[in-house]
Amino acid sequence: MPNWLEIALRTLVAIVVLFFMTKLLGKRQVSQLSFFEYITGITIGSLAAYISLDLEANWYLGIISLGVWVAVSIGIEFLQIKSKKARDFIDGKATVLIKDGKVLEDNLKKERLATDELLEQLRSKDVFKLADVEFAVMEPNGDINVLLTKDNLPLTPNHLGIKVGPEPESQTVIMDGKIMDEPLATIGLSRAWLNTELEKTGVAVENVFLGQVDSYGQFYVDLFDDQIKVPEPQIKATLYATLKKCEADLELFGLTTQNKKAKEMYEQCAKQLQSVITEVKPCLHR
Repeated sequence: MPNWLEIALRTLVAIVVLFFMTKLLGKRQVSQLSFFEYITGITIGSLAAYISLDLEANWYLGIISLGVWVAVSIGIEFLQIKSKKARDFIDGKATVLIKDGKVLEDNLKKERLATDELLEQLRSKDVFKLADVEFAVMEPNGDINVLLTKDNLPLTPNHLGIKVGPEPESQTVIMDGKIMDEPLATIGLSRAWLNTELEKTGVAVENVFLGQVDSYGQFYVDLFDDQIKVPEPQIKATLYATLKKCEADLELFGLTTQNKKAKEMYEQCAKQLQSVITEVKPCLHR
């Protein structure tokens, strides 16, 4: 067999074996890999190259070595799941870098982290003043998580005592110019509704790169041609304006009528509608 053909076949075998073995190892981003997993990834890649190119050695020996590495890695992962001591020994423990607003210099030295590097990591978290940090910890994977002081925490509805309902995910109903029937059915809509919305925007489905419907039924599109501007959906704004107009009409009827009972009814209805508008306003202004 010619060398080029043998290398091609070995490479294909290495790719297939590597694919299935990495599927066994699971999904992790590079930043989430432990030290041992990082070493395993490098070694497996080197072994795959060895299987592909080393014509003087038996290729199956490389596959055996790959299998051993993967088996050991999976075994260590199960051990980490079962034992905290094993996790602490293999991955290490989190290290506190800032506590009560004060930098712990000894822990910085322990992690061999320079002051400039600490400030760089804080800036990556949108923190530009050390005084704004209440607590910062370096995780075993090297990432630094930050807790801001109470004065600098972002304001949330919970701080204001407002209860906010869950936000269902938006559904992608058009992708690469093709209608996705399953997401449409998930939100209880049809192709007829989608075609009506496309007519409103004045575009054909084949010109749509991506189309999404949010939890409030508003349709958003991104076109292949970025030079074409699509008008923003106005359903929420129109609904809010209609509700305000109804409120104003009720107040006007209450002021103009001479009938006492009718006046009280209009005023009561106006107050109830005002209460409804106050409740739905956060949703209509998103």
